[in-house]
Amino acid sequence: MREAVSSTRAEAEAASITAALARGAEQLRAASDSPRLDAEVLLAHVLDCPRSRLFAHPEAVLQPQARSRYEHLLQRRAAGEPVAYLTGQREFWSMTLRVNRHTLIPRPETELLVEQALTLLPADFPCRVADLGTGSGAIALALARERPAWRLLACDISPRALATARANARRLGLLGRVRFRRSDWCAGLDARERFQLIAANPPYVRSDDPRLAQDVLRFEPAVAVAAGPKGLEHLRAIVRQARHRLQPGGWLLLEHGDDQRAAVLELLQEAGYEDVEDLDDHAGRPRLARARQPRHPSRQP
Repeated sequence: MREAVSSTRAEAEAASITAALARGAEQLRAASDSPRLDAEVLLAHVLDCPRSRLFAHPEAVLQPQARSRYEHLLQRRAAGEPVAYLTGQREFWSMTLRVNRHTLIPRPETELLVEQALTLLPADFPCRVADLGTGSGAIALALARERPAWRLLACDISPRALATARANARRLGLLGRVRFRRSDWCAGLDARERFQLIAANPPYVRSDDPRLAQDVLRFEPAVAVAAGPKGLEHLRAIVRQARHRLQPGGWLLLEHGDDQRAAVLELLQEAGYEDVEDLDDHAGRPRLARARQPRHPSRQP
């Protein structure tokens, strides 16, 4: 009898949250820089609960169906698939955004672009702002949340990405503050439209970059990642097109790769922008170029 009780206890411990997390972290050790965190996020997703509940009830026993689903997600994560695609969501600017294989996963460094946009324009004036290549809607929705008076336009060439961004806006209660439009950068904007600010986090990875085949990037949509042999194809197009869509004195904000600072600044200067500057992200890497449309009409393109 004592042996049966002991056996039952051992089986329960092996199926507990504590044991599942330990096994998961070990399984992900070679594939992730944060194996324990990934294991916690995936198990909380399977159980549809906050991570804090895992710590509050570490002895709870996982049901077979939950264990099976968790193991399946661990296998996919061990193969390199991003946690955001496995859970279908990602945190950005204190918002939970739904993401999928049709959208780029929002990165923490992109919050620098949002921070800069908030400092460049008046908070209570109905400024016109365009977010090019909106993807999940991260930039446009963060700005709409912080600046209710602004008039946001979120653009993307992908109808599926736009559908995801619109769904995120609806779920966050921001649908009435943002318009959505299919556009290949500025090409879909009305010729009469002028903006106080245009922001973009375009593809900027070189087409021969080995990370496209070896990193998380291989799971993300190629159209949202790769940008020609030097990674500048889309940045160059936006720099050129935005000159015809910004109001005099309007701002252009461009996220770029950490090895592209000199090239992007050169593009902006050659195009005739003023107040050209490049900023480091919070990790100290070159990340964001900002430039201003000339204020004097004689210098307009």
